[in-house]
Amino acid sequence: MAKRATITFFCKQCGHETSRWEGRCPACQEWDALVEAPKEAEPVITKKGRGTTRLSTAAPHQGLKPLLEHAREKLPRISVPIGEFHRVLGGGIVPGGSVLIGGEPGIGKSTLMLQLLGALAASKQKDGTAGWLYITGEEAPSQIAARGLRLLGEEAESKGGAFNFRHERLKLASETDLQAILDMLNTERPQLAVIDSVQTLRDPSVNSAPGSVSQVRECAMALVDAARQLHCAVFLIGHVTKDGTIAGPRVLEHIVDTVLNFEGETRLDLRCLRSIKNRFGRTDEVGFFEMTQTGLVEVPDPSAALIDREGAQDKGAGSAIGALSEGTRVLLIELQALCVPVPGGGSPRRKGSGVDANRLAQILAVLEARAGVPFGALDVFASAAGGFRIEEPAADLPLALALASVATGRPVREGVVAAGEIGLGGEVRPVPRLEARIAEAARLGFKSLLIPARGRSHPAKVSGVQLLRARTLREALALALSGG
Repeated sequence: MAKRATITFFCKQCGHETSRWEGRCPACQEWDALVEAPKEAEPVITKKGRGTTRLSTAAPHQGLKPLLEHAREKLPRISVPIGEFHRVLGGGIVPGGSVLIGGEPGIGKSTLMLQLLGALAASKQKDGTAGWLYITGEEAPSQIAARGLRLLGEEAESKGGAFNFRHERLKLASETDLQAILDMLNTERPQLAVIDSVQTLRDPSVNSAPGSVSQVRECAMALVDAARQLHCAVFLIGHVTKDGTIAGPRVLEHIVDTVLNFEGETRLDLRCLRSIKNRFGRTDEVGFFEMTQTGLVEVPDPSAALIDREGAQDKGAGSAIGALSEGTRVLLIELQALCVPVPGGGSPRRKGSGVDANRLAQILAVLEARAGVPFGALDVFASAAGGFRIEEPAADLPLALALASVATGRPVREGVVAAGEIGLGGEVRPVPRLEARIAEAARLGFKSLLIPARGRSHPAKVSGVQLLRARTLREALALALSGG
């Protein structure tokens, strides 16, 4: 007697599975997001046998080999003609590697991947037979092709253009069946294949709906396994939940070699490609792009795009510049704060955009307890200009300056940049890479850099930048705020 299939429910937002229906997803707290799907009871028999679909290879099992022999088989990386993308990947695309790219709808993930394939097709590859595939499960091939021609723009007739979407080895297909996609990879043997998106794929051997935890997990594992066997790099585009995390099981991020997040405000032009995980490079590297009518354009000087020097005099109190380290580069980022009285005597709100809410609450508490700046009856709003998301602890000091500035009505002194971590005792803790922060501040014409007094000693003035040292948060406010 066949085993009766049980019923399971999965969340449409985050992919969480549960054995019973609930009005609210216990994982992402989204209401009315659980849908019913039959759970696999017996393995489905396919043409290749029982179990999950996998790429079949004719090569026999090689067995164990010395480590040195494996090292000799290492393939050179594929150089990426897009400099910011090349930086985030850690020096190019690794053959056989797998990359997961997440981002909000409409942020430009598909556009970025299409431009990557076009740039590779336009570059001079050593292997003249190398191919590139774009497999979509969300749009019609005609829609993708129309977007590619739009990105090409006026360079359509130029042989030396930045993109080459007319290359005969750049192929496009619309497919959601996993076995069909594996057959394409085995037949075409491309250098790079883009799958848009992993949540739309369906493995015939898994008896559940596309997008469920089991489907996403099995499809991703099969594609990663095929990439390693064929030495083909695979880029998987993934959906994200409302809180910005990649939808699906957490194991999805563990399966792939690299996880990238494409972030930014959809209403703004600036985009940031951030490395969250990278087995072949730095995990905190960032690259910047600007969305234009003809696609994404690299931003070689992101510091200039993230700060507004012309409008600095009109902002008054509540604005500070921080020198923050992101990967191998230092960025100057503007942090803004606003405080208003609580209307009607209600509970004060603490809202942050691009700033961690827990970190914001901690800095407010330290400012009030250690520096005497009151915030109890005020609504506090803080943001990072340009839609950039800040994670480095060195942003504590410039954020505290912006908050104290707006609360006291004292603007930050002109030409001052800050970098430092703030402890619960009000102490200003040292941060790494001070030389690089000083050099970036000097390059953009800033005259002073507020840094922690603890740590490695530095001369009073470096490259035209005066170093202001503070041991405590109270000292930092006295040095950086005007009128003190």
